[in-house]
Amino acid sequence: MDKNTIIGFILIGLLLFGYSWMTRPTQEQIEQQKALQHYNDSVWQAENTRLQTAQETGLEAELSDLSSDTLPAIDPDSLHQLQLKETYGVFSRFAEKGNEKITLQNEYITLTLDNKGGVIEKAVLNDYKTYDSLPLVLFEGSENNYGFIFKAGGRIVYTSDLYFQPIKSDDGQSVAMRLDFENGKFFEIAYTLAPESYMVKMDIRQKGMDKILPLNTTNLDMYWEQLMRRQEKGRMFEERNSALYYKFAGSDVDHLSESKDEQENISVGIKWFGYKNQFFSTALIADNKFNGGSVKSVVKHNDTYLKQFRTETSVDYSPAADTVSGFKLFLGPNLYPLLHSYDKKAASNEKLDLDRLVPLGYKFFRWINTGFIIPLFTFLGKFIGNYGIIILLMTIIIKIILAPLTFKSYMSTARMRVLKPQLEEINAKYPGQEKAMERQRATMDLYSKAGINPMSGCLPMLLQMPILLAMFAFFPSSIELRQQPFLWADDLSSYDAIFTWSAYIPLITPYFGNHISLFCLLMTITNILYTKINMDNNAGQQQMPGMKTMMYLMPLMFLFIFNNYASGLSYYYFVSLLITIIQTYAFRKCINEEKVLAKLKENQKKPRKKSGFMARLEEAQRRQEAALRQQRKNRK
Repeated sequence: MDKNTIIGFILIGLLLFGYSWMTRPTQEQIEQQKALQHYNDSVWQAENTRLQTAQETGLEAELSDLSSDTLPAIDPDSLHQLQLKETYGVFSRFAEKGNEKITLQNEYITLTLDNKGGVIEKAVLNDYKTYDSLPLVLFEGSENNYGFIFKAGGRIVYTSDLYFQPIKSDDGQSVAMRLDFENGKFFEIAYTLAPESYMVKMDIRQKGMDKILPLNTTNLDMYWEQLMRRQEKGRMFEERNSALYYKFAGSDVDHLSESKDEQENISVGIKWFGYKNQFFSTALIADNKFNGGSVKSVVKHNDTYLKQFRTETSVDYSPAADTVSGFKLFLGPNLYPLLHSYDKKAASNEKLDLDRLVPLGYKFFRWINTGFIIPLFTFLGKFIGNYGIIILLMTIIIKIILAPLTFKSYMSTARMRVLKPQLEEINAKYPGQEKAMERQRATMDLYSKAGINPMSGCLPMLLQMPILLAMFAFFPSSIELRQQPFLWADDLSSYDAIFTWSAYIPLITPYFGNHISLFCLLMTITNILYTKINMDNNAGQQQMPGMKTMMYLMPLMFLFIFNNYASGLSYYYFVSLLITIIQTYAFRKCINEEKVLAKLKENQKKPRKKSGFMARLEEAQRRQEAALRQQRKNRK
């Protein structure tokens, strides 16, 4: 056999293997074939039994009517029962019953339970409305689907397919959904709703399940899927603030992406899974822990739903035990004081950290919100009903606290401004790019003799940045502002459009939106005015080329960034900038710049020890000048 023949046989073999691989049945087809085989076996068994009965009872007439190629008529009910038995096994008795709805209600929430699946079928928050003034329904019907998975007799049975028997307590605060087997064996899911609570207790109770399920069963598998409804006017911003959260047992909280589809497999213990909207959440909390699992988030591109979340997990389980580790189900608002209250008196390793469902910025800024802003905001809310006034008062208080830093920053600017004539002399003495290093060294020498640190004006501003960033996270997350009107804004938690359009504009609609927010526009105009005042105050200081243009472009960039944000945030920045402008003019009136200049000239006459910063800066300049001289020498 020559080489070409061998190669030919190898290619034929590869083709046959590839054909077999490509035409192999899928797992779904295999399951369908098995189901069909079970069905045919059931039909054959039923017909065979009927024929034997007919022969034994001497029904020759019935047998004589059977043709060789036609089976006798099948009893539909018997066949249906055989099919249920084949599909559900010992759970077949629960596969068919009538639907029954049970209501649990307190002051805060109204729950509707469905005996099919034994689940909470609908959840309504009594004190809240949607953006279009409808009752706020977290989910209803197939939008929220969860349950347990039984594995027995080679079958997989989902509790969502079974009909439970509802047993309501005398006080009306709890309902037990029960699968009642014979001889006292049962499996039930008990729901308890306490007064004035958003937390539902969910307990698993059972008896004799070791006679139903394999004794070697160690885990009870669970699944939970939910379509998250849109509840707010600004879909774009609401979508950005919706995500699937989960807390590692005894550790930190994490979440999937807010902006794209994402899936994560988790191999360690989880304390809770949470489906978070901008202002409302549903969280499933284990009494002990979940055994890891998988989580998935899919963005929905329609007007009704924002995301689709799915969780697959399990809990430790023994069929012989009478009680199973239970759960709590939080159905309520993302109100920081409420969520934080669940951790009162809890040990550090036992805290739920549900307040992490409220995004208040990174750890470095979050403590400002939790330790100062929220307590102040809550305190003012006890006495004042208008949140626009509360924001105004809170802004004034913050500006008063920051006033010493603002004054120090202005003083630094004033000192550098009064040195403008001397700076102009230095610029005239060392003109051109070739003498830039000499000009810079002379400028720094002037600052050093006058006792001015060029960075002293930046430091107070940097110290104020954490508060600005903390407020940036606080306002869009504050449910207290939801649907609260102020002036022309009908909802301080959303944008305040004064002009809208319906046409889709590329690059504009996806990012800017189809509207213009008035508070955002006022903030932009005020920011431009403040930038001009600031540039005038800094006149005479050396600036990088194009810096002035960049300074004026920044407010315009903020217009695009904040147009879809909460109007309460734009209102806060607008008021804050106005107060800063007023402070600037007040400082200018109070500070005598002639006295400041006289003091600086007096400092120039005194021998002055250089600060460590200035010494390092001058040393760096000398090294840079030496390097430039060497480069020029090399070029020559």
